[in-house]
Amino acid sequence: MIIEVAHFALILAFTVAIFAAIVPVVGYIKQDLRLQSSAIPFSLVLFFLIFISFSGLVYGFVTDDFTVSYIASHSYSDLPLFYKFCAVWGAHEGSMLLWILTLTGWSAAVALFSRTLPIQATSLVLAVMAMITLGFISFSLFTSNPFERLLPFYPIDGRDLNPLLQDIGFIIHPPFLYMGYVGFSVAFAFSIAALISGQLDSAWARWSRPWTTLAWVFLTIGIMLGSWWAYYELGWGGWWFWDPVENASFMPWLTGTALLHSLAVSEKRGGFKSWTVFLALLTFSLSLLGTFIVRSGVITSVHSFAQDPVRGLYILIFMGIVVVASLGLFVYRSAEIKSNIQFSWISKEVALLFNNLLLCFAFIVVFLGTLFPLIMEAFEQSVSVGAPYFNQVFPVFFLPLLALLGFGHWLQWKKQSRKMLVKRLQQMLVLQSLLLVVFGYFIYQQHSVVIWAGVVISIWIVSSIVTDVFNKISQGEQWYSALKRVGNGYWGMQLAHFGLAMTLTGIVVVSLVSDEHLIRLGSNESFTSNDWAVTFKGTRQIKGPNYTATRGEFLVESAGKSWEMHSEKRQYTASGQVMTEAGIDSGFFRDFYISLGEPLGDGDWSVRIYIKAFIRWIWLGAIFMALGGLLATTDKRYRVKESS
Repeated sequence: MIIEVAHFALILAFTVAIFAAIVPVVGYIKQDLRLQSSAIPFSLVLFFLIFISFSGLVYGFVTDDFTVSYIASHSYSDLPLFYKFCAVWGAHEGSMLLWILTLTGWSAAVALFSRTLPIQATSLVLAVMAMITLGFISFSLFTSNPFERLLPFYPIDGRDLNPLLQDIGFIIHPPFLYMGYVGFSVAFAFSIAALISGQLDSAWARWSRPWTTLAWVFLTIGIMLGSWWAYYELGWGGWWFWDPVENASFMPWLTGTALLHSLAVSEKRGGFKSWTVFLALLTFSLSLLGTFIVRSGVITSVHSFAQDPVRGLYILIFMGIVVVASLGLFVYRSAEIKSNIQFSWISKEVALLFNNLLLCFAFIVVFLGTLFPLIMEAFEQSVSVGAPYFNQVFPVFFLPLLALLGFGHWLQWKKQSRKMLVKRLQQMLVLQSLLLVVFGYFIYQQHSVVIWAGVVISIWIVSSIVTDVFNKISQGEQWYSALKRVGNGYWGMQLAHFGLAMTLTGIVVVSLVSDEHLIRLGSNESFTSNDWAVTFKGTRQIKGPNYTATRGEFLVESAGKSWEMHSEKRQYTASGQVMTEAGIDSGFFRDFYISLGEPLGDGDWSVRIYIKAFIRWIWLGAIFMALGGLLATTDKRYRVKESS
């Protein structure tokens, strides 16, 4: 009965979405405030109905209702309750319902927290989001219904959740990623509403900016969690593989980062309007492209959900409609969104312009590397684009961007004084030299130009932050007054930039300094390298809730200390699938990583050992970036009421 209620709620939501997409637009055309105001209750009702539908599916998983096809295919009676809950989004149909829940959640948030905006603007924004919601609900109902029954015949215990997904990382990674993906629909909707109304002013940028920043924060956390999950769950010891699905989330992150900086110019100076609108349309379009890549079956990836060309065709058509309609409106209004601001070649505007260009070039590199094999496959030619392409071409644009970041954020608007520019650069170079002395011991033996370049650029960014903060709090007033004066937006920016420097350091060091060994070990045999040794103590059998495992026991000795570690080969009862659970001893400066491989006979096993230097800095830096973005959204200027 609960499943039927949930299914009916989804059907009812489809009907409500039709009215939510049409009625406010009619109200805008007729200038009827009552019809325009209906957008708010429509959005709240939509979220309520989708929440009921999603909750019904959760109930079905928790109670092992294997009469539902989706639940029978992706759950198991012995699956721990923790994983039964997250199994709701463990495959295509449920993850699409989570996507719709997230989308209606964003719409409800806009309806509740944008009451100070003019109702004309709010109604158009919510109507655009309702149109998007309508497209995804119809996709779920007609091609990906999670409530289809298997009656009268159904499995007693289910087929189990994919073992790769039975992990804490999977529980939290997709919701955050979806919040980021879908959150850019708000920036998209604000831009479409502004194009329709013709009101592309600084107020529009100020309304859109906190929502865009919040979406960027969620996407940053989602990408970070995906990297962390792949690192310890897949047993490969790597943090990024340039997988097409990884790239699908990275592309909107790149353009979304450019959008954030472009919005700053639109809000502060009324400039870059065309850039800002275009980037908002592009970023959400890339979110739709990511949906197509993951769900169409055009690529093979451990992250992909579906292999159904019908679903892929639907998303492709829907994406085409959104992209063509939005770009058509953009071109139609292009003459009205030109910016007429004056600025010097040495100014914050120019720095942000180059920032946008470099981020877009970096996006193009990832876009071509991801989709080129698919395009060539359509012409019956097999082309492989792997990590070497990305590792060689991507830094060409991203490293200059990071170097520019070192001084672009403290340049003045309109025109920068040459005298002040020279003074700031001198301060930064002095601090840069001091920090290089500190880090010199670490990098002086490294002959790689990439390590030197990466560490130097990271220190350059940190030097810029420190000198800028010092100058801000030494302007003839008490330090706490200075800190309060600059606002949360400034501190959020600095924290995010510091996080980026930390992530860059982690990427460079772990990519070029880490140690890796693939060895054969028998019981009580040891392997020694440099200042550490690993002794294989043997294996023992253990039993989990829905799997049996062979656990390898290891003793690690390093720098006069010793500790025990273990790695498992798990075989899951329902599917028979075998998975490796790596053993990781984590630290601030290095991870010790052991992965049990295959049995080689006579009690010997293949064992993979990694020493991953500074790898935690990658994810810690991403956390700082996200915290910086979150802090920026609390800036007091976003709480100023707008008159209608």
